[in-house]
Amino acid sequence: MTQVLYITAHPHDDTMSYSMAVGKAFIDTYKEVHPDHEIVTIDLYRENIPQIDVDVFNGWGKLRSGQSFDQLSGEEKEKVSRLSELSEQFIAADKYVFVTPLWNFSFPPVMKAYIDSIAVAGKTFKYTEQGPVGLLTDKKALHIQARGGIYSEGPAAAMEMGHRYLDIIMQFFGVPSFEGLFVEGHNALPDKAEQIKEDAIARAKDMAHTF
Repeated sequence: MTQVLYITAHPHDDTMSYSMAVGKAFIDTYKEVHPDHEIVTIDLYRENIPQIDVDVFNGWGKLRSGQSFDQLSGEEKEKVSRLSELSEQFIAADKYVFVTPLWNFSFPPVMKAYIDSIAVAGKTFKYTEQGPVGLLTDKKALHIQARGGIYSEGPAAAMEMGHRYLDIIMQFFGVPSFEGLFVEGHNALPDKAEQIKEDAIARAKDMAHTF
């Protein structure tokens, strides 16, 4: 069965967030088009996403040195185990849908913590004599991003680092298909905000048929 990870990084729901509203339109339509596919929702604001901290480094170091998992401290066990769960879940899925706002030219910090949890050598990529090679060559991904200004063109385009970062990460993992669906300009053009949102929702529904 095809499995889709629907990964959201916004504290608000679809009634308050443009990115979440467009994401909901996409995933609801996707479910209608693909009723046999499994959708797994990962709300990064409600999930336990450990940061890479001293406990994690210590736990990984002990395991690399030959110590058993039982020799780790309680905190080390909890965090290392959770990070392993997240990476295995990501690898097992077939498609990824990331939903984020553009905050301070990037995405909320919970998304970076999540990316850190899945960027694991030997799992999502490997090192070779020719350099790193991505291992997720049979996956596809979509990023739905709301941004209040105009970043698709003009002087602000070079300042957008959220979608560009995810693009680089997906390339690094070897994911061959990564698309973007952007909702932009609703803060810069408040009189057109509702139309911008509705247009993005329509595009999301169309993309759900081909993703």
